[in-house]
Amino acid sequence: MKHTTWSGKLFDAVNVLILFIIAMSTLVPFLYIIISSFANPADLVWASIWKLPAKLNVEAYRYIFSTSTLTHSMLVSIYITVLGTAINLVFTVLGAYPLAQKRLKGRSVYLLLILITMLFSGGVVPTYFVVKSLGMINSLWSLMIPTAINAFNLIIMKNFFQNVPDGIEESAKIDGCNDVGILFRIVLPLSLPAIATFGLFYAVNNWNQYFSAIIYLNDATKWPLQVMLRQIIILSQDSFGSSSDTQKFLDPETLKMAVIVFATVPIMIVYPFLQKHFAKGVMLGSVKG
Repeated sequence: MKHTTWSGKLFDAVNVLILFIIAMSTLVPFLYIIISSFANPADLVWASIWKLPAKLNVEAYRYIFSTSTLTHSMLVSIYITVLGTAINLVFTVLGAYPLAQKRLKGRSVYLLLILITMLFSGGVVPTYFVVKSLGMINSLWSLMIPTAINAFNLIIMKNFFQNVPDGIEESAKIDGCNDVGILFRIVLPLSLPAIATFGLFYAVNNWNQYFSAIIYLNDATKWPLQVMLRQIIILSQDSFGSSSDTQKFLDPETLKMAVIVFATVPIMIVYPFLQKHFAKGVMLGSVKG
């Protein structure tokens, strides 16, 4: 609503100013990283945020793409992201829908056990032994199965399913539809905003797989993009001392910025397609417990 009084206009102006400052505080770091990835070592100063470098330096990106294993690691990350997100959503939906049914026996016990996992975890070493006992060491399944369900997302999805009107499910049962049919034919189509939102959350986590890959994967051919880019930075820093030409055109800081851009842009491309569902999906399911 647009204010007409001077106090209302002042209030609107202050709000706009505050929102502008907040927006700039989140936008400036991205601009700095992108511009710095194309800058020469001498241009890596804060003043370069407000203008493009006099000469774009693409040596950092040329160095990143010069390795033959980068394309393979990109495909590995895409595989982990797509398959891992599908596993996350399937297990989350199949776990949340029964818990949303009040007629489920032992429902409160199951919810309590799930809530406990949000407060306590086994730790790195016990988790490693569990993964090892399941034969998933040096397997990409070790990056997807142990994190198949996020307890917080499961609870929010359960609350979302509880918001579906009971009359719709009862009408479906009268028409002869069972629980599985109700889930796939009625509940899931009504839950697309929540599914899109949690799918984005899971996809970001799977794309950023790093620590688990270092622990569980010994084969370099199975490393995801994040681990491979780390190796590129390490190798590039080791090579600077032996090549003055590389030092001249490629600075470690410039390379780091280019690596950040290269690893961030693909997952950011997905966000605009899910943005219309994002805000609605976050809010739904957070009201009713």
